[in-house]
Amino acid sequence: MYDQRPEPVPPPEPPPAGGSDPQPPNRLPGLLFFLFVAVSVLLLPYMVEQVQFALTRGRARAEAEVARVQLAEFPEHISRYRLVAKAVEPSVVGIETSGPVASARPDDLSRLFGDQFPRYRAEGKGSGVIVDESGYIITNYHVIDGASDVRVKLSDGRTLRNVTVVGVDPLSDIAVLKVNGHGLVAAPWGDSERLEVGDPVLAVGSPFGLAQTVTAGIISAKGRRGVVQDINYEDFLQTDAAVNPGNSGGPLVNLQGEVVGINTAIYGPAYLGISFAIPSQIARTVYQSLRETGTVARGWLGVALQSLDEDLTERFGLDDTQGALVTAIVPDSPAAEAALRMGDVIVAWNGEPVADPAALSFAVAATRIGSKATVTLIRDGERQEIAVTVAKRPAQVQ
Repeated sequence: MYDQRPEPVPPPEPPPAGGSDPQPPNRLPGLLFFLFVAVSVLLLPYMVEQVQFALTRGRARAEAEVARVQLAEFPEHISRYRLVAKAVEPSVVGIETSGPVASARPDDLSRLFGDQFPRYRAEGKGSGVIVDESGYIITNYHVIDGASDVRVKLSDGRTLRNVTVVGVDPLSDIAVLKVNGHGLVAAPWGDSERLEVGDPVLAVGSPFGLAQTVTAGIISAKGRRGVVQDINYEDFLQTDAAVNPGNSGGPLVNLQGEVVGINTAIYGPAYLGISFAIPSQIARTVYQSLRETGTVARGWLGVALQSLDEDLTERFGLDDTQGALVTAIVPDSPAAEAALRMGDVIVAWNGEPVADPAALSFAVAATRIGSKATVTLIRDGERQEIAVTVAKRPAQVQ
């Protein structure tokens, strides 16, 4: 056999004389990595915050969906309170406002510092409820009245500052806001007309700034009118659910988790067991009008009214105190054109009895503009019927 030996490997040839130096190391990947780390460190707090918001929002949404399924399965009201609270929580918001007020400093200091002198700002808090996932929120007009800055705090902890006031209606104390935010949960509307005295309800809001506070009670009365100053268009639900300053604008919900009212007022300076809410029938109608047109069109008669007491009843020869006494007529108004007079006692509108001035104002406002209505009145002891054409309420008339 032949002897097989490996062939020798020749040594590497030396580089040619005058050759170039070796290529320098590529530092670009290291620089990119450094920039990535730096940007990540700067964005990390924001990313963590957004993740926390998303987790909170996702958990609340999941609990709300599960709660609504369970609400449909468990009719017993005692076991429903916690489910209703979970179902409504993602839709209830806190509202914070601020606005400039007149400086309390002496005039000489104001002249000394001029426009740069610091001004005091009035701070306010209220509640609201999301009624459309695109960002529409209902609250009370008095919550945002006079505010130059409005902020909305969501249940997941986010604070939204770009808030648009879509429209306001002082007569019903309703305001509609619009925010831009993702993951919003809207509360469904309920029918306040189906409520009866004794039905259980929950009030949700931020009394004294304490977010997501839930109180329980019943419907104590319906059709309360003339009980809140400066609100002319009212037909309040009365409830004994605890409502305090800061609850204004929050929802009153039934045990299906539906909005049946907007909490608006309390009787007296603090909670005394009597609270008032705007029925959903009114709130929803006003909301839709404000969202579509920015205003609310109502019927107008053009009279000043007064309630009847026993002395007036005897003076006008009436049987009871039911009705509204006309004390003034607005010139060129529907009442003036129909020849209504001071001293007329209006006892019915379109065949429906009128209990008091508040009831008449409510009925006139709800009448279609341009339609003819029949006014039943007592003049000089005689009962008469007069036709009147209802006009649109002028914007300057409050």
